[in-house]
Amino acid sequence: MLVVEDDIRLGNALSKALQRQGYEVLRAVSAAEALEAPDVDLMLLDLGLPDGDGLDICRQLRRNGVDVAIIAVTARGEERDRVMGLRCGADDYLVKPYSLTELGARIEAVMRRARPRPKPILDIGDLRLDLAAREVTRAGEPIVLARKEFALLACLAQTPGAVVPRERLIMDVWGTTWQGVGRTLDVHMATLRKKLGEPVLIETVRGVGYRLVRSAP
Repeated sequence: MLVVEDDIRLGNALSKALQRQGYEVLRAVSAAEALEAPDVDLMLLDLGLPDGDGLDICRQLRRNGVDVAIIAVTARGEERDRVMGLRCGADDYLVKPYSLTELGARIEAVMRRARPRPKPILDIGDLRLDLAAREVTRAGEPIVLARKEFALLACLAQTPGAVVPRERLIMDVWGTTWQGVGRTLDVHMATLRKKLGEPVLIETVRGVGYRLVRSAP
């Protein structure tokens, strides 16, 4: 990931926070450095740079066919500014000030969109998800799930055995970073466990999120 931010203190603090979350982070403090930086998967791009507008960087990268996800970060919060940023090639637009929780959720969402589409059918032990048909079976028996229950299970099933943070589940299923949805998430997860018929299939990792464990084949 490349953090493009001309405020040295802010850029360094942000880089350290992202590194603590497991990201490899490079730094740039100007438009020129951003354009000359090594290839990365994602660019966190401040639009107010001393030697040029970040929107010009977006345009140039897209004209050159550079395959990088871009999150534009700026204090410009008007609708016309957000629309312009997206039209210039940004994948997302984040208005200052923002929380690290929201930034992390947006990074994950942008990177998921940039990855190849998942397999249409997922098999985890005796659990099968047909993502296209939105159908679930366990040991060949159909399980009827509500829309958000299916979305939660699909999110967990993309990386079986790995912990999916609560913030990511809330962003993916409810499309928000508002933590007030947390109680609703827990209620839906409890119902999903009951419908799957084996509560231990979905494990709670306290203070972090949930994990789908493999059921017996």
